[in-house]
Amino acid sequence: MEEKLQDAGPALNGELLREAKAMGFSDREIASLTGLPLETITRMREQEGIKPVFLKIDASSAFSQSTLPYYYSTFSPREEEWEPLPGPKVMVLGAGPIRIGQGIEFDYCAVHAAWALKRESISPIMINNNPETVSTDYDTADRLYFEPLTPESVLAILERERPEGVVVQFGGQTAINLARPIAEAGYRILGTPVEAIDRAEDRERFDELLRDLGIPRPQGGTATGVAQAVEIARSLGFPVLVRPSYVLGGRAMEIVYDEEELREYASRAVKVEPEHPILIDKYLPGKEVEVDGVSDGERILISGIMEQVERAGIHSGDSIALFPARDLSAEVIEKIVDYAERMARALGIQGLFNIQFVVQGTEVYVLELNPRASRTVPYISKVTGVPLVGLGIEVLLGKKLGQLGYGVGLLPPPPFSAVKVPVFSFSKLPRVDVTLGPEMKSTGEVLGLARSLPLALYKGLVAAGLRLRPRGVLLATIADRDKGEAIPIIRGFAHMGYRIWATAGTAGALAAAGIPPQGVKKIGEGSPHIVDFIREGGSGDKYCNPG
Repeated sequence: MEEKLQDAGPALNGELLREAKAMGFSDREIASLTGLPLETITRMREQEGIKPVFLKIDASSAFSQSTLPYYYSTFSPREEEWEPLPGPKVMVLGAGPIRIGQGIEFDYCAVHAAWALKRESISPIMINNNPETVSTDYDTADRLYFEPLTPESVLAILERERPEGVVVQFGGQTAINLARPIAEAGYRILGTPVEAIDRAEDRERFDELLRDLGIPRPQGGTATGVAQAVEIARSLGFPVLVRPSYVLGGRAMEIVYDEEELREYASRAVKVEPEHPILIDKYLPGKEVEVDGVSDGERILISGIMEQVERAGIHSGDSIALFPARDLSAEVIEKIVDYAERMARALGIQGLFNIQFVVQGTEVYVLELNPRASRTVPYISKVTGVPLVGLGIEVLLGKKLGQLGYGVGLLPPPPFSAVKVPVFSFSKLPRVDVTLGPEMKSTGEVLGLARSLPLALYKGLVAAGLRLRPRGVLLATIADRDKGEAIPIIRGFAHMGYRIWATAGTAGALAAAGIPPQGVKKIGEGSPHIVDFIREGGSGDKYCNPG
């Protein structure tokens, strides 16, 4: 069929199109194979009357009638099994396949959205194509479609169901990207308007908003070519944070420290052309914090401020998050709440939002605003007892925060500590670079709760699979640019009784700082070297490098 479509090219006819659709080819695939614009394929299909029929998934035995509200579509000639759903109904978009950058956290949000709609006597209709989720359980929504989260599939369902509205803010970036085609097709998006979503997602428009509001953000620019990227980076000064626009999970995002790295990045990681610009920001080595909240368009409720342990530039999904925040002054907290409220009001956000900041001293800079639920919503909802998704649904249905019983502004912190710790699967992903950075690599997370922060952190680390020992050996080989940041951490391990081993350059820096280590050779300095040292458990004087 692929060969037939390629051979037909622009001469594609209705009969071949019907045959391709019956085999499961999407409009986008057919457009790619024939070389025709996507709009032409969709228009031809509609003119030919080629529409999907919806069939029930039979989840019962052959001797009983299935009553489960599961549907899927097909273009094969079959008898329609779809039946109208009575009463008011709202469609909820899930997050689709679980992958790094977008996982089970958004399934939590979709499920709680469905439950909240049921409490309001509204029938939730779920679209999700991942059977390994709770949102696709038979008792979650009143109707479920196992369909891809693409404009073609979603619009076909909307044409049948004609719901009172569509909720896109609980399915991560996948769902939020569908907001515009849904709105352009004439369906109502509940919550944050599509224009506001685009203003928050589009780099240049968001920068303009922050300038108008007088809210600082890291300086940056947009490049459509290598030369322009180098020019922007030179004006900002290295290091800079570079990424393609509209990414999921920090894909292809890096911190680059010089012009050579930038040129390599532009040629290797991103296709640099006007359709795929590079976003370049000045890298600020401060403390990253983030907030999850709800806005009714006028006032906001922030359930908590989370502080990341890792340096700025590490993806928030890969960072240990502390709640309540530990090292923020009252002045900084006041700025965070003020900036959040002003941005939410200016954008007209209705429903959930997530904002990430970087703090340097008493200065607070906005990194990004997501007009949707984030992956930390389950974490912050569980530890505060504030049902963010439920409140978000009530706001989407027209209620004001003052009516919902939780107050407005920043809520007081609980009398305990909660620590989110990421879980990595490097042993199952052997070719993945284990160095953390702006591109997300974790595959899960755990929660540590305790009356004190050290105990909560300990419980989280143990739950994440780390073997914590009160003493042992620490091997240090640190890049020059990171030595100043690493030395205080290594000193802490030395005070705990750890024996410190280091390669030559790091050993010299440690000795100068009053931390005398044992020396070990690098791989290129002959055997036994650092890899031998690791393989044999880090013991014995044969690894010492007297130099």
